[in-house]
Amino acid sequence: MATANHADAERALGGFLRARRGRVTPEHAGINGGLNGGRRRRVRGLRREELAQLAGISVDYYVRLEQGRATQPSPEVLDALARALDLDVAERRHLATLAGARRDDPAPDARVSPLLRRLLDDLTRFPAFATNHRLDVVAWNTLGAELIGGLADPARRDRNNARFLFLDPAAREVHPDWADRAAEAVGQLRVAAANYPADGDLAALITELSAGSEDFRRVWATGEVVMCAAGRKRLWHPATGLLILDFETLHVPSAPGETGLVVHVFSAEDGTPEAAALAKLQVQG
Repeated sequence: MATANHADAERALGGFLRARRGRVTPEHAGINGGLNGGRRRRVRGLRREELAQLAGISVDYYVRLEQGRATQPSPEVLDALARALDLDVAERRHLATLAGARRDDPAPDARVSPLLRRLLDDLTRFPAFATNHRLDVVAWNTLGAELIGGLADPARRDRNNARFLFLDPAAREVHPDWADRAAEAVGQLRVAAANYPADGDLAALITELSAGSEDFRRVWATGEVVMCAAGRKRLWHPATGLLILDFETLHVPSAPGETGLVVHVFSAEDGTPEAAALAKLQVQG
């Protein structure tokens, strides 16, 4: 008999497949998406039988996958589904995680090494902070703490980025592109939930956010998954106004029995208004 964790993982696999199936239009898949036998389609995205045909598997087997009655599909089936669903790299990895062996071990602890703390402190010109898989901010430098809402003072903002985004109205001021940041956070939590299905603290966080935020429930229902990347982000600070900063995410490998961390580093090109604004914040800090 499947344990609760196994059943949750199987439901997660089915839910992810349903969400991705609903995203693919018949036209994108090369299927006539107009009228069907004189009647307009009633489903959003692909039908189960259409996806099964595109992936080269039986409809019955695909239905059992969505319903959690078929587990651990072969790599060949996963690859075929990924191609049919047009999954990106992050989504392919997430699909493989959901379909893999169900682990019941709790999530390992995150340890901030003395070297990482020194590194953050030495990045005086670059706002930086480190997060674990639950999006807890576990380490930061002074400029990084100030840039994203006052991390150094627990009274100013929660030190979990997801809780801050969805339960604190101030997050919408700090992050002008709030919807993008919210989607990123949910996508990262979804990946973490698949990697650590027995992490009670992570499950409690997701339950708390689901109960407290309609926005979280809406974004979670999309089934999106996200991997940390690089690019540009807009942030707002009362002392400097709007800042458009480059950012990079650096992955710190985990030691045995621990979980890896992600270091988020922001920067501005020398001579730009953003560089002057960061210098101002650095002096204030």
